[in-house]
Amino acid sequence: MKNTTTFEEHLDQRYGPIGTKKRTDFEIKAKAFAIGEIIREARKEANMTQEQLAVKTGTKKSFISRIENGRSDIQLSTLFRLIETGFGKRLELIIK
Repeated sequence: MKNTTTFEEHLDQRYGPIGTKKRTDFEIKAKAFAIGEIIREARKEANMTQEQLAVKTGTKKSFISRIENGRSDIQLSTLFRLIETGFGKRLELIIK
């Protein structure tokens, strides 16, 4: 077990310490993926298709797909619209 590393140590080794450009780029992509998964889960919980969510929020199905696949930089206003208008839920942000 002496060669075992933590996930944080793995990230440090692979992407560099927190604050470096490579690590920041990785963290941004990881957060985009996580947001996409949350949107997909909420959409499925609401029994909606991507097309239905797009129509309800004034976006395009292809945009919803890109968000759900972590391939789109989503603006905060769009995130609020998807959660609050699309799903009728409230979005809260926490800064740690």
